[in-house]
Amino acid sequence: MLPEQLLDFLTAAGRLRVTPRHCYTAPDRRESVADHSWRLVLMAYLCAEEFPGIDLGKLLTFAAIHDLGEAVTGDIPAFVKTEAQEETEDRAIDGLINTLPEPARGRLHALFDEYEAQSSPEARLCLALDKLEALHAHNESDIATWLPLEYDLQLTYGAEQAAFSAYTEALRAELNARTRRKIAEEGGKRTD
Repeated sequence: MLPEQLLDFLTAAGRLRVTPRHCYTAPDRRESVADHSWRLVLMAYLCAEEFPGIDLGKLLTFAAIHDLGEAVTGDIPAFVKTEAQEETEDRAIDGLINTLPEPARGRLHALFDEYEAQSSPEARLCLALDKLEALHAHNESDIATWLPLEYDLQLTYGAEQAAFSAYTEALRAELNARTRRKIAEEGGKRTD
């Protein structure tokens, strides 16, 4: 890969650092897509030992690239994302990857295809952890930033993906317990 190709791709992907997500990480600071992806990588690394036989390199790669299309489309919360918006994001991913030469282009296309198809344990684990990291981040945000629908959504989001394993189910159960405590302690700030 030519240095200029690498640097141009990194510039495009680097927009994730300033692409806000729905969640707040601190008062008056929205989480960026890169914030989320970084912590997902760390989470995947730390959880991997619970999954003997998992390909750690592939798992970490999925975590690092899973939201790459949002560098073009921006982040759209899962609870409002339409099928058309998902297709736009898929085209954005293709557009970014297609700026790369082979073999990098082929490798990234193959990884995105595998992730989208959820055809490997690494892809399924990454998706489960992606949902769980979002729940954890949301629990860390000030409850005054929650939308009314999020009080229930926080307790149901990612349940299907967390069913991947007993470990991810246990992690989700702990997140639910923390959500319930947060609502009980801070729910008076509810804005609905």
